[in-house]
Amino acid sequence: MGLINNLMDKFKNAEFTVAPQKKLKTISADFKKAFDLSLVFYKGAQIADSELTLAALNKKTTKEVKSTADGFKIKASMKVGDAEKLFDKNLGVTVQIKDAKGTKLVPNNITIGQAARGEY
Repeated sequence: MGLINNLMDKFKNAEFTVAPQKKLKTISADFKKAFDLSLVFYKGAQIADSELTLAALNKKTTKEVKSTADGFKIKASMKVGDAEKLFDKNLGVTVQIKDAKGTKLVPNNITIGQAARGEY
């Protein structure tokens, strides 16, 4: 069943597009809607205020946040670690993908689709 699910993830309509001008809570809500997983933004080692936009987060962290960067897409077939790296590379922000309740970190070596199905 796992192989079939992984194949289905490649064709699944669920995908997530990041628009840098949105508030962090909106980006997180869109991610949860697409994959039923939590997306947590960090300001250094602390969880960032969800009311901030990426531009506002840039003023609160030593890391340069690219709030004017182009958006990018994340699909269910991507590995969790690769998706987290995309946020860092494209936007300069640190994120962690957690389970739907936001309590457990999802392993980096599984796909987002597997994580959404709880296959870890």
